[in-house]
Amino acid sequence: MKVSILDDYFDTLRTLDCFKKLAGHDVTIWNDHVQDVDALAERLREAEALVLIRERTQIRTQLLERLPKLRLISQRSVFPHIDIDSCTRLGIVVSSGQHADTPSYATAEFTWGLILAAMRAIPQQMAALKVGKWQIGVGHTLRGKTLGIYGYGRIGAVVAGYGKAFGMNVLVWAREPALAKARADGYATAGSKAAFFEQCDVLSLHMRLVDATRGIVKPDDLARMKPTALIVNTSRAGLIEPHALVNALRGGRPGMAAVDVYEKEPLRDVDDPLLKMDDVVATPHLGYVSRDEYEIQFTDIFDQIVAYAAGTPINVVNPDVLAHRRA
Repeated sequence: MKVSILDDYFDTLRTLDCFKKLAGHDVTIWNDHVQDVDALAERLREAEALVLIRERTQIRTQLLERLPKLRLISQRSVFPHIDIDSCTRLGIVVSSGQHADTPSYATAEFTWGLILAAMRAIPQQMAALKVGKWQIGVGHTLRGKTLGIYGYGRIGAVVAGYGKAFGMNVLVWAREPALAKARADGYATAGSKAAFFEQCDVLSLHMRLVDATRGIVKPDDLARMKPTALIVNTSRAGLIEPHALVNALRGGRPGMAAVDVYEKEPLRDVDDPLLKMDDVVATPHLGYVSRDEYEIQFTDIFDQIVAYAAGTPINVVNPDVLAHRRA
C-alpha cells in the first residue's frame, strides 16, 4: 500500500523499531505541519493509507472528497479531528485503537514534571541564572498540600498516585462513576465543583475534549482558586472557556499555570499572552512525545495497516464502512 504519514516533526518514526512493520509498503513521511486543504490534497492524492499523529491535522469532508484513492486512516486514541461520517460515506476505514487498559504514562510523568517546574519556578530560575542573577524568589513544596484531579480516568489516576507518593492530599472531582472509582481507590472526593476549585493548591485537568467537556472550566471556577494555587493542563485547551485562563491569571486567581496544550497548534505566535506571563510554564504539547510512548502508539497504528492490508481490519471505529468499502 501507499502510506502517507503526516506531522512527524523530527523524522522520528523511521527510527522506531516498530517501523519495520511497514516493510514492503511504499511509505512517504511529511515532517512539516500543513493544514491548507489544497496543499494536503496534493500531498495525499496517491495515498491509500494515511497515518495521523494524534490530532495534529484536521481531516474534514472538504479534504476527504479530494482523496479518491484513500482507503484507510490509521491512528490511536480519540478522533474529534476526523469527519467519521464522511469517511463512512466515502468508504474509508478509520482504525483507531482506544488502549483501554494502557494510560499514557508519558503524559502523566510530564504532568508531574510541569507541577514541579511551576511550583519551584524552575524555568524562571534557570533563565535568571543565565543572565547573571542568583535566585529570584522562593518556591513552594508539595508535601501536605492538596492535589486536585479533575477527571479521574486513566491518566488522572496515575497522576493521583504520584501526588500520594509526594505526600499530597489528593482530591478528585469528576462524573459520578469516576468519583466512585476514585473513592474505591482510596482518594477523597469533593462535595461540589465549587468546593473543589476552592480547596486545591494544585489542580490538574485530565479529561477528553468532547461536547460535554468543552469549556467545562468557567471563569467563576478559576476565580474560586487560591492566589497561591497552580492549574495544570496537559489534556486539551478547549476544556477551559476561551480567554478565561489568561483573564484569571491577570486577576491573580489562580496565581500560576502550567500549560502544554493550546487552542491552535502548533502555536507559533510569540505574542500569545500565555507566553508573555512570568507565572506561566508553557511547553509545546510534549506530554505524550517520548520515544517509548511512540513505540507503544505506533506499534498499534502500524499493526492496523498490516491488518487492513491482509484483509482483516482491526479497531474499526466506523464498522458500517466494511459493508461497502472501496474495492
